[in-house]
Amino acid sequence: MYKNSFLKYLAIASILTNLQAQTYTLDELIDLSIKNAPDLQISQANYQASQSRYKAARGSYLPQVNLQASAGRVGISDFVSQNSDATVQDTVYMGQLSVNQILYDFGKRSGSVDSFSYDSSAYKLQNRQEISDKIKDVKVAYYQVLQAQALIVVQKENIKLNEAQLYRSKKYFQAGIRTKIDVSDAQVSLIKAKLSLKSAEYDLKLAYTTLNKVIGAAALDEEYTLQEHESSLNYLLESVNDYDFSLNELIEYAYKNRASLQKFNAQIESVKSKISLYDSEYFPELFLNANYKQQELQELRTVTPREQWQATINLDWNLYSGGATDAKVAENRSLANASEQEYLLAKLTVKKEVTDAYIEVSKSKDFILLAQSLVEVSAQKFDQASKRYENGLSDYIELQQARQDYIDAKATLVSDFYDYYMAIAKMDNTIGR
Repeated sequence: MYKNSFLKYLAIASILTNLQAQTYTLDELIDLSIKNAPDLQISQANYQASQSRYKAARGSYLPQVNLQASAGRVGISDFVSQNSDATVQDTVYMGQLSVNQILYDFGKRSGSVDSFSYDSSAYKLQNRQEISDKIKDVKVAYYQVLQAQALIVVQKENIKLNEAQLYRSKKYFQAGIRTKIDVSDAQVSLIKAKLSLKSAEYDLKLAYTTLNKVIGAAALDEEYTLQEHESSLNYLLESVNDYDFSLNELIEYAYKNRASLQKFNAQIESVKSKISLYDSEYFPELFLNANYKQQELQELRTVTPREQWQATINLDWNLYSGGATDAKVAENRSLANASEQEYLLAKLTVKKEVTDAYIEVSKSKDFILLAQSLVEVSAQKFDQASKRYENGLSDYIELQQARQDYIDAKATLVSDFYDYYMAIAKMDNTIGR
């Protein structure tokens, strides 16, 4: 009887609240957070910047073309005439086009390009992991709000039960059936119930504050409500059957899909590419250089060539750099080894996180089933205690304890129910689902 009235009251309260403010589904909140959360915007900007660095590195494969133009006055000493101190001045117009193309560099540019490519992949995976973390945070904050709302409904029912008991205690006292102490006890219990409701209402405000911060959308500063997810307290047994996978299956799934682990692989490859880059500094660079220049003069055109060009193949080889190349190679070999060890450490961390999440899901599932049974038994006990009190077979303390046990059991059921969905959200995030 008490369970059904509680669920009906919860449904009616949810409908009335949704009529007064804009309602968001969980998916809508997730979309808002991905579009508006500042931390995700920063992560996305870092990835876009890494893409630009990669494109700039790829440009080193292409020829470097430069165009130069100038105009001005030029003066040259007149070495032809007898007056050697005389100078001939003229107006000059000059244009020059040069092309420089790398032919072979023993992997210097390819190492650089590969390094920037893997760095960009690491930033992309970091952004993907942060999106996964954000989805998890939104889900947890969303369920915390729903949990707080449901606990308010529990406390409101608690107040109604205490108000009814106070009314009954006063009637019994007036009829001389019960003493004044029963009325006082009922008043104390009612005040405590109101305090519990007030505390639950503030908890709801705090939960909304957390949700707003996680989403990062200024539009949510206005009043809004949340749409209940597809499961409800009416179908607890049907809603706790997810994740029928073994722990080892979940760990293997996480190893393959967790973006943070994939990021380590990209970082390791980036360091290896830098080793190839610095190894190439032991070898020369071979490049083609072509240059064409044209200038126009009036008086001095017989002295200065009007057109000239050259095309050369050049070898550029740094024979000694003071040990800098050796140091760079050694540094990056050490960094590669450190990255590989960090990857192994990250796998151990992921394994622990998946195991913890798996245990938490199993624990929450078991707690829901037990809490469901506890509510049913507590409701029966409260009903029996009410009848015993009415018939003078027990005192107010027994009745009050039975009522409080019933309310506590219902609050525990609500908390465990939403804790289960929070555990599911954390599990999804942990395995990279």
